[in-house]
Amino acid sequence: MSVIWMNGKLVAPEQANVSIFDHGVLYGDGVFEGLREYSGRVFRLTDHIKRLYDSARAIRLDIPYRAPELTAAIHETLQANKLTDAYIRLVVTRGSGSLDISPANCGTPGVFIIAGRIAMYSEETYRHGMAIITASTPRIAAAALSPRIKSLNYLNNILAKWEAIDAGVAEAVMLNHLGFVCECTADNIFIVRDGQLITPAEESGILLGVTRGVVLELAQTGGIPTRQTNLTRYDLYTADECFLTGTGAEIVPVVSVDNRSIGDGKPGAMTRQLTDAFHQYVRTQ
Repeated sequence: MSVIWMNGKLVAPEQANVSIFDHGVLYGDGVFEGLREYSGRVFRLTDHIKRLYDSARAIRLDIPYRAPELTAAIHETLQANKLTDAYIRLVVTRGSGSLDISPANCGTPGVFIIAGRIAMYSEETYRHGMAIITASTPRIAAAALSPRIKSLNYLNNILAKWEAIDAGVAEAVMLNHLGFVCECTADNIFIVRDGQLITPAEESGILLGVTRGVVLELAQTGGIPTRQTNLTRYDLYTADECFLTGTGAEIVPVVSVDNRSIGDGKPGAMTRQLTDAFHQYVRTQ
């Protein structure tokens, strides 16, 4: 079992306890980041730490450690677990309070870091692609809760995930209140159309994924034209290629949406090109 960094100390998993009165438990009040370590280097660590603090600031959550301290804590956790390739979960909870919803009654926020292995999908899925559906559960409107806040409350996404599970597929695309494509339950989405790489724009109501940003950078470096815009289900159905991106998933090809084959039903050339470029980049950054 992994050693956990919790509130400034390395502890065994059985000692990594969160109070039942913590508002992260009671109300999903908190923020988190998922990070990856490749060959002993944490991928885009600065970007993830910045997003964590931005999310915390947006919900008026004061993280009780400075960014350099959390950076050091991540490395300490990895070293303690003797990991050089790992998935890292960094979590900040509101802290213990009373049973009412008010965050003003909470004490010091809790911070913990978990490091371990992760395998989001099978090797066969990465080779041959996956089928996905569109969910009837809409993404929470940006006017209600900014999708840029990576909060502990994932119930909206979980309900859409249940739809995917019930349909016998691994992922579900979530639409916004206007019917435009946002993202999947845990990953951003891209399509390829007429040689152009296209992904939903920020105003569609998406989390600005770190891996999403890297893929856009790699595409531009590779001379691939890119566009960020509103997409509909029709755009997914008629795409030449489709793939998902995320810290845990990396890049995973999609070959079917709502029982409609994408392209020739196999991972496309641009998907393979960007996947190869991504794997090379993360090992040499």
